[in-house]
Amino acid sequence: MRDEYLKQASKVIPDPNILINVVSRRVKQLKSGIEPLFQSLEKLEPEDIALREIIEGKISYELYTPTN
Repeated sequence: MRDEYLKQASKVIPDPNILINVVSRRVKQLKSGIEPLFQSLEKLEPEDIALREIIEGKISYELYTPTN
């Protein structure tokens, strides 16, 4: 995982727990065969792809708050 990508992504999603969850879910999707949401000439690890997608605003998250 590239440190620069991690720093930039943490500016988009400042809560480290949420960032880890978003990256983890996206990595699972990428490893299962879902295509990245951007084109890159360089070979990136799934973790770096997920971080770049966050940085570029290609993926986001929504917090679920259960109601009674």
